Amino acid sequence: MRLAMWSGPRNLSTALMYAFGSRADCAVIDEPFYAAYLARTGLDHPMRDAVIAAGETDPDAVIAHLTGPVPGGKALFYQKHMCHHMLDGFRRDWLDQCANVFLIRHPARVAASFDARHENPTLEDLGVPQQSALFDEVAARGLPAFIIDSADIRAYPRAALTALCEALGIGFDPAMLSWTAGGRPEDGVWGPHWYAAVHASTGFAGPEGDLPVLPARLQGVADAAMETYQRLHALRLKPV
Repeated sequence: MRLAMWSGPRNLSTALMYAFGSRADCAVIDEPFYAAYLARTGLDHPMRDAVIAAGETDPDAVIAHLTGPVPGGKALFYQKHMCHHMLDGFRRDWLDQCANVFLIRHPARVAASFDARHENPTLEDLGVPQQSALFDEVAARGLPAFIIDSADIRAYPRAALTALCEALGIGFDPAMLSWTAGGRPEDGVWGPHWYAAVHASTGFAGPEGDLPVLPARLQGVADAAMETYQRLHALRLKPV
């Protein structure tokens, strides 16, 4: 099984990749379209040159790898994707070969977390409209489209991951609840800039506290994302 996990940044996506990477039957890959996205858009992201140098800038070559032999001959291939990396013009036919899951998080938390690493994000930087459009495209093509909320995973990790595994038709593995501190060999070259918190962790943190109080420059972005978040949240898998 190929599992395409579609997220925005700062959505618990790396921790979830670590959870699946803790399964003995699962290979993982970290944001394989990032180099192609930066090369195509010309955007100035942190570590831009290093990301492009280390990655694959041809989206068709990325797709060939994602749909080719699973690394290590594993039964599962977990693919961590950022929704905004799937630019117009990048092929989507390969999605038919994947189970597509959409990871969401409250926009206020995403905006605050992203701003701490890369100031003044736009709605598009957070991947919100891209995630909404990609979910609709997958669903319109009659493909299974599952949604999970990072808040559920943090509050009820075993129950939330069990619900996801059951929806995917794979068995839950308790190994998904913990990992060794430090990075994984599959981490993207950008890990030192973005992954400090997950590198210091050995499992999912507990429930998050109150929503952050945002400055006006971020509040507008979070407000604009709420309609999409609420729509997808209503369709999410519930912890079991």
